[in-house]
Amino acid sequence: MTPAPAASPPPAPTVGFDLDMTLIDSRPGIHACYRALAERTGVFIDADLAITRLGPPLVEELVNWFPAERVPAMADLYREMYPGIAITATPAMPGAHDAVAAVRAAGGRAIVVTAKYEPNAKLHLAHLGIEPDAVVGDLWAEAKAAALREHGATVYVGDHVGDVRGARAARALSVTVPTGPCDARELREAGADVVLDGLGAFPGWLSDYLAAVPDADDETARA
Repeated sequence: MTPAPAASPPPAPTVGFDLDMTLIDSRPGIHACYRALAERTGVFIDADLAITRLGPPLVEELVNWFPAERVPAMADLYREMYPGIAITATPAMPGAHDAVAAVRAAGGRAIVVTAKYEPNAKLHLAHLGIEPDAVVGDLWAEAKAAALREHGATVYVGDHVGDVRGARAARALSVTVPTGPCDARELREAGADVVLDGLGAFPGWLSDYLAAVPDADDETARA
């Protein structure tokens, strides 16, 4: 009797991660940078308020404090000041290293797709010893889909309803954590496929998800 062929392993995933409030707790660094920008320009910025609505691009926050014609220059100044103020002040979110490691352990690729200015995003990751396979910055909400599709991401992990929109535009599974400005209810209502308590739950979820993915042999048998 010919033995049955061994089952194929599940496909190795490419998982995208958002950065701010998903992999890193950027509130302390951004708060300090807004205070420094206010001191430098003499313009009041409510840094306490600003860090409650992280996620969208920098310019969308700056329009609350500067005339529209000054925003591009203020964004450039903020980004110039940022590395010396925000990088060392910013810790990893609990579970961030293990989440990326779980993707690697499954034979997959981990990428970061973020609205943050890409050079500064890379500085954060290098400082914290998080080493994704690719980093793509300056993309927000649905615009993230282009990078997710380019890298073949089938899962995107984020903390904001904008991340849910990006995942859905890319036809990727939207996995979310309510560690940013959006709570679990908002994420579910936006269409998130999965809402975890935090990244600490991600490795277990990924293991269960991959175990449930039909392998190629099963798909062929059903064809």
